Amino acid sequence: MQFDEVIMGRRSIRGYKAEPVEQSLIEEILTLAIRAPSSMNTQPWNFYVITGEPLEKIRNGNTERMLAGVPQSREFRTGEAFAGTHRDRQIGVAKQLFSAMNIERHDKEARQDWVMRGFRQFDAPVCVIITYDRELNGSDDTPFDCGAVATALVNAAWSRGLGTVINSQGIMQSPVVREHAGIADDQVIMKSIALGWPDESFPANAVVSTRKSVEEAATFVGFTD
Repeated sequence: MQFDEVIMGRRSIRGYKAEPVEQSLIEEILTLAIRAPSSMNTQPWNFYVITGEPLEKIRNGNTERMLAGVPQSREFRTGEAFAGTHRDRQIGVAKQLFSAMNIERHDKEARQDWVMRGFRQFDAPVCVIITYDRELNGSDDTPFDCGAVATALVNAAWSRGLGTVINSQGIMQSPVVREHAGIADDQVIMKSIALGWPDESFPANAVVSTRKSVEEAATFVGFTD
């Protein structure tokens, strides 16, 4: 694919085929992703790439604990709930997804099942967990850098025909994730990325979220045209 095709064509994938993804292909994607910029070349990121039985144990542990009411234990700060325009955008994409999946507002069971998909890593065959070096905890640059490498990763995956969705539900129960992924103590768990071959028959995969325009997002200063 050309660069523009990747950027304009990529969308979040929430339904996957059961087909495995070869390790060599993931290594190829990561080779591209780690070319992402980082503050003063600190490269704070590390990747735990999980599939098979360890991933099933994470899925099961996440869902069992959440359904049992165990408080979430994300290691990276969660911040305040969205409000105003940002909340409106959050609700907007949720409406798009529920409409695509035929989930009615009053259907609590279907809505609950949709939420649980997130804790199951959207049933993708692979989960990539991004961590950063604990000695950088508190740095403002580090989460920015991890965001850059996550963006590079999902775009590189899309260019190879793979789908992804960046999510936090999959790491809400961090003790489960840390145990079964074998995450080192010197790492802070930041984000998870579901990865696999898109199931084009899954309705939510057709959803393309809206973007604000350049006119809304950008302020040009000093230009004459």
